[in-house]
Amino acid sequence: MKQKRKKRYRKTSSKRIFILPNLFTSASLFAGFYAIIAAIQGRYEAAAVAIIISAVFDGLDGRIARFTKTTSHFGIEYDSLSDLVSFGVAPAILAFLWALEPFGRLGWLAAFMYVICGALRLARFNVEKNSVQAYYFKGLPIPAAACSIASLILFASAFNSFAERKDIILIVMIYSLSFLMVSSLSYMSFKEFNIRNQKPFNVLVAIILVFIVIAYKPKVLLFLIMLSYLVSGPVISLYLFRKKDNWRKEFLKTVSVQSKSENDFKDLDDQEIPG
Repeated sequence: MKQKRKKRYRKTSSKRIFILPNLFTSASLFAGFYAIIAAIQGRYEAAAVAIIISAVFDGLDGRIARFTKTTSHFGIEYDSLSDLVSFGVAPAILAFLWALEPFGRLGWLAAFMYVICGALRLARFNVEKNSVQAYYFKGLPIPAAACSIASLILFASAFNSFAERKDIILIVMIYSLSFLMVSSLSYMSFKEFNIRNQKPFNVLVAIILVFIVIAYKPKVLLFLIMLSYLVSGPVISLYLFRKKDNWRKEFLKTVSVQSKSENDFKDLDDQEIPG
């Protein structure tokens, strides 16, 4: 009887899930779905804001799961499915209806390219999540790509002259984002930034100043922040490549010096010692 009870308990407990982090994931999915509805209705700014809100919830669910020690395989898979809808399908539909529709087939193919590259990015992340470095993402994260499209739409709404060339700018941007997502460039993950640990006083001041600056011109500064993050990938990758190359040269130099010293000692041993 005891063995049966234990087996029954394990069977039911395997079906249980953690509520709190999955609620934030559900909120992120809801915001992404709302962005699709708003884009279809022609409310592009509302759709862009919904995508950014979805990214905020997406960033919170993982941190809350790690903070409360409620991470699970179900939560990881649910988060990936939510990301594909909120940061893959929703931005693609928004981009197509906002500026890519006049391109016809080229426009919806660009939107589809973004979706499939986002799906490949998520699949690669799930497969390699235990082998990659915690400090960096491999390729542009799909939430960052979605927020780049959303921030561009908000930026265009602040400048009427910019809206005249939005179609050309967006189609170049969406192909670039697709490439960056499936690339091997390194992007900062910010996972090591733990708010529970003590930080210098200047860190708090810097965070407050960033929020004040964003609140002053949110449509402009959000776009500049996302643009800076996009550019940071190639810069960080170049820095890491040069650092690795310099380390390799120093290593080879050290090995060559050691081998030369060993050969010198060998030559001395081969010489006849005068008696």
